[in-house]
Amino acid sequence: MTIKIAVLPGDGIGPEIIREALKVLDVLNADYGLNAEWQQAAIGGAGYDDAGDPYPQATRDLARAADAVLLGAVGGPKWEPLDKPLRPEAGLLGIRSDLGLFANYRPTKVHSQLLDASTLKPEIIDGVDIMVVRELVSGVYFGEPRGIFEEGEGENRQRKGVNTMSYTESEVARIARTAFSAARLRSNRVCSIDKANVLDVSELWRETVIHINESEFPDVDLTHMYVDNAAMQLIRNPKQFDVMVTGNLFGDILSDEASMLTGSIGMLPSASIGEAHAMYEPIHGSAPDIAGQNKANPLATILSVSMMLRYSLDKVDLADKLDAAVEAVLDDGLRTLDLAGGSSSVSCTQMGDAVCAKLQAMAV
Repeated sequence: MTIKIAVLPGDGIGPEIIREALKVLDVLNADYGLNAEWQQAAIGGAGYDDAGDPYPQATRDLARAADAVLLGAVGGPKWEPLDKPLRPEAGLLGIRSDLGLFANYRPTKVHSQLLDASTLKPEIIDGVDIMVVRELVSGVYFGEPRGIFEEGEGENRQRKGVNTMSYTESEVARIARTAFSAARLRSNRVCSIDKANVLDVSELWRETVIHINESEFPDVDLTHMYVDNAAMQLIRNPKQFDVMVTGNLFGDILSDEASMLTGSIGMLPSASIGEAHAMYEPIHGSAPDIAGQNKANPLATILSVSMMLRYSLDKVDLADKLDAAVEAVLDDGLRTLDLAGGSSSVSCTQMGDAVCAKLQAMAV
């Protein structure tokens, strides 16, 4: 059966890093029998330029019909003057909503070859391998009521900003099941992050996570931590964590914090998962300052392909091969500009070619 992948290069360095990821898929097809085909479409600023819409209907149709979506990056100063619904970021929010992508997987793995790239001591981060599972389509970013309102009379009249953090039991249960399922593929440990000592919504969150654990995943070890302590512990002792599950706001902050344990966001992939669809993308942005210069690090995008193989296509063996190829390239000392630290660096194209060469050698 042919695997269908919707490929959305996007803006900035997106087309460059996607180009290298597609080289990898070519090797997996030719040497490993993957049997995947793909079609490209515009999203973000490119979507607006092509069709006046950051998430054009043609892209929508392609993504809905695909077995998985591979995204480059969206955004850039060119489109900042546009109204919010027309900006590139609206395309990203649009596809997440359209495909029902409620769970965001953000792995943070510190590669031993890159220990010196982090600002933390090597003994603190060596061996770190964390998966942050973030609820993506509810919480304070989506709760109602929201907005800026006027209140009071006369001299006391003033503006008031309101956002609402809310979760239903079913929303919490859904993300909890996702995290526990991910833990079963790792070391069977989940730490749920909340603020249950202050927030009513976190009380419901904790109660629901405990119920799902006890009733459906009793084999998975569950612990709890308040979000402020979790932020501290990620720096103090990150190796204590395996899978972390949390809400939209807390996950947004903690996953960015965790990403910097590695020293470069150019190494970090991500997955956004729904009931019927999934999208894979690097966590970094479109980097317009280096776009078109062949300087970008494609490894986060290549590792996003690995996540796609693992979580959507049930090709764990190929995901392991691709991960090993990336490790081998790093063992050889190859570094893109973001990792070079003043030493000599390779181009985006050279890094992609090196990973492909390692994959081809493993297939012999």
